[in-house]
Amino acid sequence: MEKKRKRNKPMFVIGIIMIVFGVGALSFYGYRKISRELYLRKLLNNNINFEIPRLDIKVPVLEGTDDKALQVSAGHFEGTGALGKGNYCIAGHNSTIYAEIFNDLDEIETGDEMFLVDTDENRTRYRYVVTDYKTVEPSDTWVLNDFGDNRLTVISCTDDGTQRQVVVGILKGQTQT
Repeated sequence: MEKKRKRNKPMFVIGIIMIVFGVGALSFYGYRKISRELYLRKLLNNNINFEIPRLDIKVPVLEGTDDKALQVSAGHFEGTGALGKGNYCIAGHNSTIYAEIFNDLDEIETGDEMFLVDTDENRTRYRYVVTDYKTVEPSDTWVLNDFGDNRLTVISCTDDGTQRQVVVGILKGQTQT
């Protein structure tokens, strides 16, 4: 009986070590997930929001399209339109490495609704209806031009990253919430 206990003791110690390691790993990844979620909620409360309800997309829009902004949100191209005026252009990642905010963008359909929600005290919602979806080359920056109407242009890379998806929505109105 004593011999059997001596053989089981190393297995017991290894089991305890594995449990402690597993709990530690789960805690670490759980903390990271919760931290990211809290940070995202803070960004959603303090910034313009972009939404495509049918695709279950709701993300903050930060000013600029640098790496830091696009790792956590969509980014507004500097020098393009304002909320509800001109060609308001945003970009976001379609990636499993960075923020996965536009991974389903290729499922957009003409007639889908997109919204920009302002940070003003009324949380003004600008409603855009999708009129066009196309794929262009990365060098096709003409999609950022002002076309003389009030539109929202959403840009993301294709799944393989070689081209850009472009979704255009025309402003159909705004509401105060």
